Amino acid sequence: MLVLVLVVVGAMQRWTLNEYALTPGDATPVQQLVSIKGLPVDSHHDTIMLTDVYLQRLNAWQYVVMHFQRHVAFLNGDQILEPGIPSSQLVAQGFLEMADSKQSAEVAAFTTLGWHLHAQPTGAVVNGVVTNSPAAKAAIKVADEVVGVNGTTVLNSCQLQAKVHSLAPGTRIALDIRRARISGAGDITRSTASKVWLTTAAPDQSLSSACPSVKGPARSWLGLSLEDGVQYQFPARISIDTKYIGGPSAGLAMTLSLIDSLSRGSLTGHHRIAATGTIDQFGNVGDVGGVAQKTVAVADAGAKYFFVPRVEVATATANAPAGLRIVGVTKLSQVLSALERIGGAKPIPITPPR
Repeated sequence: MLVLVLVVVGAMQRWTLNEYALTPGDATPVQQLVSIKGLPVDSHHDTIMLTDVYLQRLNAWQYVVMHFQRHVAFLNGDQILEPGIPSSQLVAQGFLEMADSKQSAEVAAFTTLGWHLHAQPTGAVVNGVVTNSPAAKAAIKVADEVVGVNGTTVLNSCQLQAKVHSLAPGTRIALDIRRARISGAGDITRSTASKVWLTTAAPDQSLSSACPSVKGPARSWLGLSLEDGVQYQFPARISIDTKYIGGPSAGLAMTLSLIDSLSRGSLTGHHRIAATGTIDQFGNVGDVGGVAQKTVAVADAGAKYFFVPRVEVATATANAPAGLRIVGVTKLSQVLSALERIGGAKPIPITPPR
């Protein structure tokens, strides 16, 4: 009987599922991760924490065992990835999302402090490649940036779609691509552009575009999910060390920490706070996953206030112990107002914007 049980357990451990588990991660003070060069910073030490979760693909045995553990959420792979995108791209997508989140945090922080930043479009960045698509056959990867088609410059994703959308299936085209290298820790670097040849295909289903310049259903398809590449001119060089952390959910916490470092006084009123939520360049806060697990992590880290996207308040409140105040927001300005109400300083830049 024991032999039979061991055989069954061994088989279950080799049976990988399309199921993932979310469990509480860490709540980490952002300030210790941040380096700012080129502008003076305030030397006070507020505690503003980002929080993450652990995402683990499960085998059949883990799926059974983890149902008996606390603070675990289960997700099907289809809830995490777009249709046709393989799970092998999940880590790279997370690191790209983190890189985008850092840039948005810098933009939102400097803009809040009164700086006017110049944005330069750079191309169409790949954030997903469909299995067996023309792009997959050409070995295009997540974080690669397309900067040209057939010798014509491409500045954003809509321009790339416009150049491919109406081509006859089977058209051979040349893409100029800045190939990305993603380190094991999640750092992304790109090479100078090189030419990649591929042949377009007819899409498996009717595809339309959200781009105003692209009309009607697509005739040709590359199998790429895209975002716009943008480069900003910042008044300081900022580095945020988020080794091995992926995803966009640290955006709000990173923004607050940058504002705190670049402004006078204590932004938090010396309260120990945590935050989760995406941030865009306009200061909008977006919803994220794993808020129940993140609430457990920030409570364990001793946070007094936890800022979450407004749609996640009920989830966070249900998992918050006594002594942890949940504050729901949709904009960065709401966070700053709430911090002022609990004794935080209004952000006044140490260096006047130019």
